[in-house]
Amino acid sequence: MSSENSIEIKRHSLSHVLAQAVKKLYPKAKLGIGPAIDDGFYYDFDNLKLSPEDLPKIQKEMKKIISRGEKFEKYEVTKAEATKVLKGEPYKLELIKHLKGKKVCFYRNVGSKDDETFSDMCAGPHVKSTKELGFDSFKLSRLAGAYWRGDEKNKMLTRIYGVAMESKTELSKYLEMLEEAEKRDHRKIGLQQDLFSFHHEGPGFPFWHDKGLIIWEELVKYWRGEHRKAGYEEVSTPIMLKQDLWQTSKHMQTYKENMYFSEVDKEKYAIKPMNCPGDLLIYKERPHSYREFPLRVGELGLVHRHEMAGVLHGLFRVRSFTQDDAHIFCTKEQVEEELKGVLKLTLQFYKAFGFKDFHMELSTRPEKYTGDIKMWDLAEKILEKVLRDMKLDYKINSGDGAFYGPKIDSHLRDAIGRTWQCGTLQLDFAQPENFRLEYIDKDGKKKRPVMLHRTIYGSLERFIGILIEHYAGALPVWLSPVQISIIPVGADHKKFSCELADEFLSENFRVEVDDVNETVGNKIRKAEKMRIPYMLVIGDKEIGSSDLHVRFRGEDKVRKMGKEKFVESVRKEIEEKK
Repeated sequence: MSSENSIEIKRHSLSHVLAQAVKKLYPKAKLGIGPAIDDGFYYDFDNLKLSPEDLPKIQKEMKKIISRGEKFEKYEVTKAEATKVLKGEPYKLELIKHLKGKKVCFYRNVGSKDDETFSDMCAGPHVKSTKELGFDSFKLSRLAGAYWRGDEKNKMLTRIYGVAMESKTELSKYLEMLEEAEKRDHRKIGLQQDLFSFHHEGPGFPFWHDKGLIIWEELVKYWRGEHRKAGYEEVSTPIMLKQDLWQTSKHMQTYKENMYFSEVDKEKYAIKPMNCPGDLLIYKERPHSYREFPLRVGELGLVHRHEMAGVLHGLFRVRSFTQDDAHIFCTKEQVEEELKGVLKLTLQFYKAFGFKDFHMELSTRPEKYTGDIKMWDLAEKILEKVLRDMKLDYKINSGDGAFYGPKIDSHLRDAIGRTWQCGTLQLDFAQPENFRLEYIDKDGKKKRPVMLHRTIYGSLERFIGILIEHYAGALPVWLSPVQISIIPVGADHKKFSCELADEFLSENFRVEVDDVNETVGNKIRKAEKMRIPYMLVIGDKEIGSSDLHVRFRGEDKVRKMGKEKFVESVRKEIEEKK
């Protein structure tokens, strides 16, 4: 058994023990589901009101169960028998209705007393005995609300989360990481630095402030510049298009639950969840020749997707976001080189933003897919060959491809060790067929192009959130909304401070003069809180002098620098994107 499977089984078993502990302490609670997740486990309960202060009590009860060394015993019963066993558990009874087959699988762990024995409907597997779970490698971490079966039309249940690792040491390290992640939370930093906000009038829809838009524009500026160099042209397509277009693209058949709809002039429209159908319409406007290929078309397109209220999370999970999309039309012979070109550009971007550690995941055909299965198999082989040729670390993510083609997802690791899926690269033989795309080949015959879908940021909103947490708000100078804060000591120093600011503005530096009637100490603390890279305190000595006293972000000491040297240093740091 691999260690990965082993920890997953341990986490699943802990969710079972969590349910047992809750039922012992709160007998009227109703059981939902309790799976293993990436860093631990959770269980959903109804008829259970808890506060965070209750979690230690539940964890103590779990440790009692573990100490008894109760064996996990698997047994099966008919659906009719299971219905009797689970009388009074409405959520489990609902699940039985959707089970395939005639038998229902249960696991029980038997204690020395009747009230210590617990049974739960579960497919397993579990560890052999609760003693294998250990006392010190898990911790109940938090409470949350969760809609039953992820549907906001259903009742909100109480979800108890737990963290579980292989050892006490690993758990301690992970909990330290979570504590650090809490300090870096982009939602808190975004509020502190006046970058963006969310409002109950538009849940899941970000409101960008001036300083946040500066970061946004820097990402866009870099994206446009590098894509022009790489031979991309740029287009923009409407946010809302007629519903029959989404029938042709198969989004209505496979993605409808994530889409928003409207009606105009008695015709049905859909708000676009993806940019590709609009780009396909542009392609179809005129005939194409093989001489144009590869045709690389980029779009910074605003898309809308219906996300459940319970999963919304700052900039990481929103209902409207801008994808840095691009679609490449090429011949079959050009596919491999185009795939490699996209991956090289992707890695270049991540390095420019300070990410040095990344890996790839190859996602294969999902259950819901469109297109010919032979083309799917070919596409998967091509993607895997490209990854091997480029000697990139990757793993297989079975069944997680897009409905129209397999994909390579780019995962990058941040400063505290978390991984984030950002860019994606999808190889698509299906949409050119759906839309009857054509080009004239060198033999004069009409043929179907191959289509690549790709993003690098993934979504600008999410990428900015990742950057904020990666740098704990202390963004590189080229991305910082305010690069220099000039702090006049008193009213007599304001005029010179403003003149100095004008000089910096002429260098295209982002600068502000903090002339609020506060102490210098307060102004410095405020600039540090805003993570401004450079602070210049202007007093009597600085007026008329060619020297500046510069405080660097994160440093207590002040450096004396000539003005020209300071300007050159800042300019170089911005140009080199250090």
